[in-house]
Amino acid sequence: QVQLVESGGGSVQAGGSLRLSCVASGRGYNSHFVMAWFRQAPGKEREGVAAIDDDSSTTYADSVKGRFTISRDVNRNTLWLQMTSLQPEDTAMYYCAADWARSWAKLRVAEYNYWGQGTQVTVSS
Repeated sequence: QVQLVESGGGSVQAGGSLRLSCVASGRGYNSHFVMAWFRQAPGKEREGVAAIDDDSSTTYADSVKGRFTISRDVNRNTLWLQMTSLQPEDTAMYYCAADWARSWAKLRVAEYNYWGQGTQVTVSS
């Protein structure tokens, strides 16, 4: 089993910042998993935001490049997403995910079997 617990969501005004956290645990968790953040807005499909390997190499969706930063502490089984210059279109439920995602598919939902419950981010204009 793998447990992923997100925190740090909230409501901010456009231009603001938030930092999301995700703590992983469980016997099935492997610290070498690719970890990622996804988001899902009402009525839309879940989409990949950012992913990070155990060597800290990163992948970002075009929509967040330059505004969001993903990082992790392998020893603490913790993942973060620093979000800056937030816009109303960033409003969504944000999910942490972990698995052996393939290098060319790190932002694909289907690559991940382990998911957190999500944390809500709301950005007002």
